[in-house]
Amino acid sequence: MDQLVATDARPTWRRVVAFPVVSLIIALLALTAATFAAEAIIGLVIGLREHFNHTPTKQEFLTLMQGPYLIPSTLLEIVFCVVAYKLIVRHLGEWPRDDFRLQGAARDGAHGLLAGFLIFSIIVGVAAILGVYHIVAGGTWASFVTILFSMGIGPGFREELWFRGVLFRFGEELGGSWFALIVTSALFGLAHIRNHDATWISSFFIAVEAGLLRGAVYMLTRNLWMCMGFHAAWNVTQGFIWDVPVSGFDVHGVVTAKLDGPVLLSGGPFGLEASLIAFVCATALGLFYLKKAIDRGHLEPPWWVRRRRLEPAQA
Repeated sequence: MDQLVATDARPTWRRVVAFPVVSLIIALLALTAATFAAEAIIGLVIGLREHFNHTPTKQEFLTLMQGPYLIPSTLLEIVFCVVAYKLIVRHLGEWPRDDFRLQGAARDGAHGLLAGFLIFSIIVGVAAILGVYHIVAGGTWASFVTILFSMGIGPGFREELWFRGVLFRFGEELGGSWFALIVTSALFGLAHIRNHDATWISSFFIAVEAGLLRGAVYMLTRNLWMCMGFHAAWNVTQGFIWDVPVSGFDVHGVVTAKLDGPVLLSGGPFGLEASLIAFVCATALGLFYLKKAIDRGHLEPPWWVRRRRLEPAQA
């Protein structure tokens, strides 16, 4: 990435489009259009199939989207966004690249799934040892598909594409790796402030433990497969396997569990993501991945520093 295309070899329009802020805006517009198109098609299908004699309320629409239309709406959003990414986003920026490239996808995706499962299972294990997590009864598999798509595949794809695949990528091209890591982590925490039972502490914890970790994973792999696998496994593991609220949303899994004790240890009604246990464990893993990324030379300087380095070579 330290090799910039010589600016005098590119036409003016390409230099403008390649500027990180311009590329960021184009990418956001492309993905927004893709998302709206997918939602419009699902809305049309719902209107044709459900035979409403009135305009459905927002709550009725959301109920359908979380029910019989959950899987098709999730898959359609993924298809439309990937197409928009392949056609537009991957060609943008100073360093055009495809974060959905197939090379290494299986390895990185599997790594993310395993790491997400293991780290949250460790968090639950520590919580159980400290007496704030208790399994009180068995559960059910009935919620598996709903949790898989609504908490796993959907958020894992959507949030990593927007936060790491767009905001981090072009933020890094503009302000460097540290700038992108800090800004996207803060924004990721803020994005959860309106969740059920969220507090500023829970959002700060998520910003550090999740934002840092996934940003570091993206720096390490330079693709989205491990980030997405990790995010999906993290959510499904805490919600479906261990019956822990997922970012404030109560779910039901294969066991019935409860959290009690000091809020700093249990996370309160928001779940273990707002606990010191998750904060320490996940942040430690994030720092591990960050060190690996730095050791591999994946720490990028800001745009203006790269420009200054390039000037002597162009003189």
